This record gives sequence, C-alpha cells and structure tokens, in this order.
Amino acid sequence: MATRQKKDSLSKPPALVVGTGFGCRVHVPALRAAGFKVVGLVGANPDRTRQRAQASSVPLAFTDLDEAITRTGAVAITIATPPDTHAQLSLAAISRGCHVLCEKPLASDVSEAQTMLASAERAGVAHLVGHEFRWRPERGLIARSIANGMIGDPRLLTLVQYMSIVAKPDAAMPSWWFDIGAGGGWLGASGSHSIDQVRAWLGEFASVSAALPTAAARKSGAEDSFAVRFRLANGVEGIVQQTAAAWGPPADMTRICGTDGTLWLDGTTVWLADRDGTRELPVPSDLTIEPIAAAAGGAPQAASVPLFARLCEALRAAMEGRSPADPVPAPTFADGVACMKVLDAIRASAAKGGTVVATGGSA
Repeated sequence: MATRQKKDSLSKPPALVVGTGFGCRVHVPALRAAGFKVVGLVGANPDRTRQRAQASSVPLAFTDLDEAITRTGAVAITIATPPDTHAQLSLAAISRGCHVLCEKPLASDVSEAQTMLASAERAGVAHLVGHEFRWRPERGLIARSIANGMIGDPRLLTLVQYMSIVAKPDAAMPSWWFDIGAGGGWLGASGSHSIDQVRAWLGEFASVSAALPTAAARKSGAEDSFAVRFRLANGVEGIVQQTAAAWGPPADMTRICGTDGTLWLDGTTVWLADRDGTRELPVPSDLTIEPIAAAAGGAPQAASVPLFARLCEALRAAMEGRSPADPVPAPTFADGVACMKVLDAIRASAAKGGTVVATGGSA
C-alpha cells in the first residue's frame, strides 16, 4: 500500500475518531493500545459528542470533520458511522492527506467504494477497512491450515449462524441498523464480515444466489437475516446463512471440506479430520491475541478491542511505511471494494428472487 509521511512526529500519531457509539467503545481504546493519541471525537449531536468525549477521556469534541482536522493536526482518522456516510467522510479525510480506517461495509455500493480506493491511492495515504475479525485466532489458524494444504483442494464451505440479538421486534439497537437508506440491514452489518472471512480463506467469489429475509416479527425496515449460496472463482461451492433474530440459544456451523481432509470449528477450537484421524489443531503463538487492560474507571471494554487494536497497529505500520510482522494480512480499501461487489450481487440476486448473479471476480 502506498503511504505518505506527515511532517508530524509519528512517535504517538494524533488520531480522530468519527462516531460516538462503536467509535467510543472500540476505536478509542484500540487506537490507544496501538500507540495513537486520540485527540478528538467527531459526532452529529454536539451535546452527546461532548459528553461521550469526556467519558472516554478524549480532550476535544467536534461536529465537523474538517474543523477537527484543522484544530488538532490529526494524521489518522477512524470512521465508525452508518454506512451511507462512509464515502463522504473518508473522501473528506483523504482530501486533507489523512490516513483512514473506515468501518465495514466500506460504502453504500461498489461505485462509492471504488471512488474511495482510487482517491486513497492517488493521495498516497494508508487505507484500511474494519474487518478486525481476521485476527480471531481460530480464523487465522483455519486460513493457515488451508494455505498449507492440510485439506488438499477445498471443495465445500458452510458458514451458518443463529443469534437472538434482534429476535424481539422492539430490541434496542441503533436506529440505522434497520434503515435501508442509511445502509442498514444484517447483510452489511454482519454479512460483510462473513464475505471477508470466505475471501481471506479461499479467494474471490464468482457468483451468488441469495435471499434477504426478515425472521423477526418486524413489519418494516432492512433485513435481519441472509441466506447465500455461492461459487468461488476456484470452483469451491458454499453456503453462508445467518440470522440475528432466532429465538433460543445461539448456534453455528463452520466447516470446510477438501479432497484430503475437513476443517471445522467447535466454538473457538479448530479440528481437522483426514486419513490420519481426527485431532485438535493448537493455535500457534504468532496467531494468539493478548488481552488489553481496560482504562481505570472507564466503561467495560468491548470484547473486540484487542482484535481492533491489531488492525490499528497495521494502520500505523502502513502510515510509517513498515511491513508489519503480523502474519494476518491487513484488510485494505481494495478488500472493501471486493466485499462490496459481493454485497451488491447478493442484493441484486435477492431482488430477483434468488437469480444467480455474477460478482465480477477479483477486486
């Protein structure tokens, strides 16, 4: 990734966080853990932004990103706002020469995502997208096991998950989650992670056939579930299905079948079956994640903070022109574009009753 050095010392790079929800819970502590100085919080509501900045020990609060960059001299911007705002905010930051880490899904559609990628590349700034789950140890271990040929040539993949977080129609969630115009819906909120997971393990999508149902007794708004049958460019066939509105205990199935073996997850434990039998695969030390101590007196730390800290470390390495020692490849805007191609194809297929739609291949 091309980068551009700022005149500011990067010993503790100044960063702004845009978004007062997930931004405060995850971005702020993760940036600090990665060695950034969080110099300001940007939000839509001035009073709420000021209150949450104070609660997060962030010195300044703003409602305008350009003003925030000017006043703080920030060199890095992280964006944790609804998807329909990602392009505008990212492009504004890039125009000021700032490095950007934007939440997923990267944009409202692939056209916006491509514009963001092209702008970042022209400006020579570091650009990452918020797929922090790449750093989950079990996911990294599966990726490595596949790459090392432990199951031979992959043939089939199943990712199925049932959760109950929005089973109640009146579940208290951010309003944009079910606002189609704001980029809401479970496909973008969680399905983008699933698409990135498949790509990181097995490569690019070739085609999809999909449905976007609503499982809860909710009368309107964006979907809370998705069901996708896909074919990858390398011929792997698979299913990705997920709902956030299933009553009862959570359940999931992750299984990859190849010509010489099968990998699967039991919770966070990776198992392998092949001609030598069935065995648990230990997580190598370079894929483990160390916990991060929460700030004294602060709010309870979100479980994803240590994962997001690794993403922020990758951002800092890219800013400084270093190749990170981390074995997990950092997700860039190029990955965000590739993911948006699949998300757009899924929506197009669902709108046509599950018609097979080509995804456009590689990013």
